[in-house]
Amino acid sequence: MRTSLLLICTLAAAAAHAQEDTTRLNEVTVQGYGQQRLLTEVPAAVNYVGQRDLLRFAPTSVLPAVNSMPGVRMEERSPGSYRLNVRGSSLRSPFGVRNVKMYYNGIPFTDPGGNTYLNQFGAGSFSSLEVLKGPGSSLYGAGTGGVLLAGSPRPVENGFSAGYTGGSFGSHLVQASAEAAGQRIYYSWQEANGYRQHTYMQRTVAGWSGHWQPSAKGQLEAHVLYGNLQYQTPGGLTPEQYAANARQARPAAGAFPSAEESRAAIYQQTIWGGLQYQHAWSEQWKNATSVYGAYSQVKNPTIRNYERRTEPHFGGRTVFTWQRQWLKVLAGGEFQQGFFNTSVYGNKAGQRDTLQTDDDINNRNISLFIQPEVVLEGGWIITAGLSLNNTAMHFTRQSDNPVFHFTSRFRNEWAPRLAVMKKFHPAANVYAVVSKGFSPPTVAEVLPSTSVINTTLQAEKGWNYELGARGGAGPFWYDVSLFYFGLKDAIVQRRDASGADYFENAGATVQQGIETFVSYSLRRVKLRAAYTCNHFRYKDFVQVDKNYDGNTLPGTPKHAVAAGVDVELARRLFLYATYTYNDDLFLNDANTDKAAGFNLLGCKVAYTHTFGKTDLLFHAGADNLLNVQYSLGNDINAAARRYFNVAAGRNWYAGVTVRGAFRGKE
Repeated sequence: MRTSLLLICTLAAAAAHAQEDTTRLNEVTVQGYGQQRLLTEVPAAVNYVGQRDLLRFAPTSVLPAVNSMPGVRMEERSPGSYRLNVRGSSLRSPFGVRNVKMYYNGIPFTDPGGNTYLNQFGAGSFSSLEVLKGPGSSLYGAGTGGVLLAGSPRPVENGFSAGYTGGSFGSHLVQASAEAAGQRIYYSWQEANGYRQHTYMQRTVAGWSGHWQPSAKGQLEAHVLYGNLQYQTPGGLTPEQYAANARQARPAAGAFPSAEESRAAIYQQTIWGGLQYQHAWSEQWKNATSVYGAYSQVKNPTIRNYERRTEPHFGGRTVFTWQRQWLKVLAGGEFQQGFFNTSVYGNKAGQRDTLQTDDDINNRNISLFIQPEVVLEGGWIITAGLSLNNTAMHFTRQSDNPVFHFTSRFRNEWAPRLAVMKKFHPAANVYAVVSKGFSPPTVAEVLPSTSVINTTLQAEKGWNYELGARGGAGPFWYDVSLFYFGLKDAIVQRRDASGADYFENAGATVQQGIETFVSYSLRRVKLRAAYTCNHFRYKDFVQVDKNYDGNTLPGTPKHAVAAGVDVELARRLFLYATYTYNDDLFLNDANTDKAAGFNLLGCKVAYTHTFGKTDLLFHAGADNLLNVQYSLGNDINAAARRYFNVAAGRNWYAGVTVRGAFRGKE
């Protein structure tokens, strides 16, 4: 840790002279809670990841950029397998992204079953990411963790881009895009052999976006995304296996074969398309309406069975805005409908065997919301939101005779939110928030990998209290938030002896913490640092004969630090260095097993050469320079203590991108 901090300080001191950095967070406009105003004036805990943040790291993943922000922890169990932990939200996510609602260009992307296929995106699919931390149910429906608002690059000029990046462990990435006449197409192909045995990954992503203005008062945009992903799943290791050879795949144990013998893997395809039309009848009245349709197919041979899922779904969202002088009112609704099927078979060396269960799932979400906002003299902004939400799931087990039916109807949920901000320009804007969040079980939690339909699982819900401040002067910027979240009927993950997951309501939790982010720009250097302190505890939690009251929630470190420095070494030559520290974390509810903390150091050099209308961008870098052994995707409460999924050791990458403009007519 001392070596890392010394290197960062040395780089900063050596480069503290010359040109002013004009990029400022207080100049960023964010969309969260329908604000569409500068980040410094938004009364909410928001992490913003922009193009500059993404460029600091390898183009193969957004994970390190997201993890450079406070309060958010993006995890990777194996290449292509992501989890997103926002203030402890991954407690109920054995894999995948749950309890975080995602929108892509303002259009719903999370499916009506509560799952988000974040791994279907390529790194070049995003131009910005906004993470709204804490319950966003007053405007976005289900979810106690947070909301992810992702934007794709907008076509701004006629041009093209193509690039290649290669790296350690058989990593290859090819990206290409072109834009003309308000249209943009994008393609990427990625492959990696992985650091562990049995971790090969291949991902193809293609996308198209179109923007039109059919009238002086209307704007239309369309987006299509296709993702084809396959990756091998090596399985978790026990502490003894992790210490002996952390790169091995899960070996055979008892009656269960190894991950390699089972050919455990994920084969996942998604096609998603959405339309959004925005119309302004006058300066006071506006509307944005979006519709989408999607189809996902997942095949998942595992150590214990072979699961096949088909998940067609569609939906839409409409938001009316009325604004006049000091009052702004948002009102609208969101609807999603899914027609899923999950079939489970025996697994015979990666091939489907005898049918075990066959379930049709009809799932529906409806949300109605209203949010008035008042801007008063003296720098006061008061926002009050309220939503009414309804969720229903109907299961039909076709493989039973007679056919078994089960309908899970959850109570209508009211989700209020009140936020107050006082602006003290330019030094500080202070805000306070009180909000209620709720999150019904996802389809994958009611029907987990045990294939036993859980007829008793209920929604978790709780109140969040938050106090924050952000602002700055000149080159200095800071953002601080303190929160207290009391959650009842928390949904937590369990695993049976075979490693299959199931879920139950676990009494209550108390989650409180502090999140800070600061940055300082000199002439050719920009310093940044993020610090997170989490104090997450179980409350009123008894499981059979075990009392876990007061125990720490597993899966989230108490302390986390991310620091970085951006240095302009010469004209168009940049150096980026990043240091990350994660504290020890508990791996089970009993708090008897821990994952050790770790320190990471990474760097990247980028240079741009221009000739005519064409740019050549060269980049090279390294991650985990200290060659630390650590696990970034722990399996919480794992059976037989198979907790660990080791991340890559020291690794290198380099690449080149050509970017140019289409020539116009002479």
